[in-house]
Amino acid sequence: MLDTEAADSLIAAAHRARQRAYAPYSGFTVGAAVLCADGSVLPGCNIENGALGATVCAERVAMFSAIAAGHQEIVAIAVVGAPGRLLTPCGVCRQVMRELAPDADVIMEGGGERLVMSVAELLPAPFELQPGT
Repeated sequence: MLDTEAADSLIAAAHRARQRAYAPYSGFTVGAAVLCADGSVLPGCNIENGALGATVCAERVAMFSAIAAGHQEIVAIAVVGAPGRLLTPCGVCRQVMRELAPDADVIMEGGGERLVMSVAELLPAPFELQPGT
């Protein structure tokens, strides 16, 4: 579990990332940030597309950025939305978290609340496909 100062810093990075969201269709902007084992913080924001299936959530953008940058261990993920509402990750993001960040803490903030859960708590029964099968 992250200490309060580290969690606050990760939430602040998620808020900054939210300002870069591309959400012209819904206006629903989300920011995320991941903390890697080496201390690196990578941001993510949701990116919509007119072909709605091509839209990508902020959490996945942040996790994919971390993996693409060569980071193999994500220890925490922060996610924030518009003020006044506590957001939790969608099902697809939860599944991706179980594969890319299974031991991470997920920090969700909004509406004056902060909720911290493990990835396993968010998705207790994930779909599992064994590599090579």
